[in-house]
Amino acid sequence: MTPLRVRTAVLGLALLTGGLTAPTTATAAGPAAPSPTVEERRLDGAVPQEILRRSGFDSVAPEFARTLDRARSYAQVRRAVVREGTALWRRAVDRAQGRGPAGGDLSRDDDRPLYWARLGMTRELRAWEPGFGLTDGQRTRLLDELERTSRGQTTLFPRSRLRSSGGTPVPRGEGVRRILVTGFDPFTLDRDVRISNPSGAVALALDGTVIETADGPARVETAVFPVRWRDFTRGTVERALRSHLPGADLFATVSQGRVGRFDIERTNGAWRGGFPDNENVSRTGTVPVAGPAPQPQWTSTTLPYARIVAAGTGRFPVYDNTSVTEVPAGGGEPVVRPEGPTPGSTARAGGGGDYLSNEIAYRATLLRDRLGLRDRLPGGHVHTPVLQFGAGNTTEVTDPEFVRNRLDVIDQVRAILTAALSATERTRG
Repeated sequence: MTPLRVRTAVLGLALLTGGLTAPTTATAAGPAAPSPTVEERRLDGAVPQEILRRSGFDSVAPEFARTLDRARSYAQVRRAVVREGTALWRRAVDRAQGRGPAGGDLSRDDDRPLYWARLGMTRELRAWEPGFGLTDGQRTRLLDELERTSRGQTTLFPRSRLRSSGGTPVPRGEGVRRILVTGFDPFTLDRDVRISNPSGAVALALDGTVIETADGPARVETAVFPVRWRDFTRGTVERALRSHLPGADLFATVSQGRVGRFDIERTNGAWRGGFPDNENVSRTGTVPVAGPAPQPQWTSTTLPYARIVAAGTGRFPVYDNTSVTEVPAGGGEPVVRPEGPTPGSTARAGGGGDYLSNEIAYRATLLRDRLGLRDRLPGGHVHTPVLQFGAGNTTEVTDPEFVRNRLDVIDQVRAILTAALSATERTRG
C-alpha cells in the first residue's frame, strides 16, 4: 500500500514538528528572512543535485537569485517572480514534450526536475534580503505567486495555446472540448528521495495537448499541487479550479495509488487520516472546507467508470473501486464497506484513502456540486500504479524500467481520458 491508502490505524508515529522553522530576528531593512522549510532542506542531498544537473535545471535557482538581486522595489520583484515562475512551468512542460534542449541525459518524461528546481527558487526567495523594506506579508505573497505560477495553476486554458498530440497548433473554437487534469509533487521523500510522481509526469506530458476522439478534438490543461496539508487547508484547490470547472467538459484529479493497477475512485470521504506530508506535518480530522453548511461526508465521481474499466486503455488493469471506511450511523468503530458508504455514516477513508489524493478528489467534486455542475460535468479521481524502479536498483536515480513504467502510465492516462470523454459524448448524444 502507498501512503495514499494508509489507514489511521497503521500510520505509526507522525513527525509533528518537522515543518517548524527557527525563529528569525529583525534587521534594519525589515524582518529577517525565514529559515528554509523541511522540503527546501532536502535540496542539498546528492540525489536532488544529480537530478537537477542531469536535466539542466541546476541553473534555475542561481539565475533566479541574480534576478532577485536586480529588483529595486516590491513591484519589480513581484513582476519578476510571476515571470520566472511561469517560465519554469513552461520550461518543464516543453522539456517533457520534446521541445528545446533536454539539458542532460535524464529522460524528458521526468517530473522531478520541476519539483527540485521550484524548491531552489523558493529557498532563494525565502532567504533573499533586498535593499528595500520587505514585510513578512509581502514575502508570503511573493512565495504564493511563485508556487502558483510554477505549478501551472495560473495559466489553465490560456487563449493563445493549443497543441495536438504531435505538437501542431490547433485553432481554438466551439468544437474543441476542454479537459482539466491535476497532478501532485513527489512525496515520501524521507523514505526514498529518488521518488518521482507519475501524476506530475502526466501533468507535464499532457499540458496544452489535444486528444483526438471520434467526436472531435479535446484540449487538455493541467496543473500540479503540493503534498502539504497547509496548502489544502488554505483552499489552494478551490482557488485554482473554481473559475475553470464551469467551462470544462471533463476533469480528473490524478495521483499515485497502488502497485500494478489503476483505480477509478467511486467515493471520496471528508476525513484526513494524519499521514505526514512533505513538511513532515500530520493532520487528522474532518477536511476543512469553506462554504455552506452542512458539509457532506461523501462525494462521488461522475466519471463514466464502467466505460473506462471496459475500454482496454493499456497494460495496467483498471478497477472501479467502490470500497470506503466509515463509522456507521449511530457510532461505533470504523468498518470497511466494499460496496460504498451506508446512509448517515461518517467518513474515515474514501476509495482513495485518507491522504491528500482523497482530499483533492473530495474538494474538486464538492466544488463541482456546489457550482451546480454535477449533472453535466463528468469528473473524479484516477489513481495510477506506483512508479517502481527496476529490480535491484536501490541507489540510481533512474533506470530503463523506471522510465518505461512512467511512459506507460502517461500513455494510459491519456487513453483513460479519451475513453471517458468519448463515453460522455455518446451518452449525451
